[in-house]
Amino acid sequence: MSEQDASENPSISQMIGGGGGALAVRMNIVVTEAVPGRVVATMPVEGNTQPYGLLHGGASAVLAESLGSIAGALHAGPDRMVVGVDLSCTHHRAVRTGLVTGVATPLHEGQTVATYHITITDEHGHLVCTARLTCLLRKFPRG
Repeated sequence: MSEQDASENPSISQMIGGGGGALAVRMNIVVTEAVPGRVVATMPVEGNTQPYGLLHGGASAVLAESLGSIAGALHAGPDRMVVGVDLSCTHHRAVRTGLVTGVATPLHEGQTVATYHITITDEHGHLVCTARLTCLLRKFPRG
């Protein structure tokens, strides 16, 4: 996303600057690319694990929904907001250390519904999780 695009749409620049919201910030998600058709971010495994020391499946879900929501906001534009309504995650491989990288690409981008495919890989390029997020695109409430 260019600086001009971000300045024209403060909600998108806030999402990207904040990694997708307060929860994403807490989980140290860092957006590295955000352009229409592709959003990429990293997240450390450390601090986002379950009791066995593995990357928590919920952390992967947060990364996936954050990426899909940012992709949806880029598609929706400044007059509409994005609300996730369905998230499905399949966890393929355990990860104990390092960074994971998520990539969101569109499956469908319509006027009221957008669906994104998200892949999460480890530092060796191994597939950790695949996800699909469907979002509703709505006008911002007045007032």
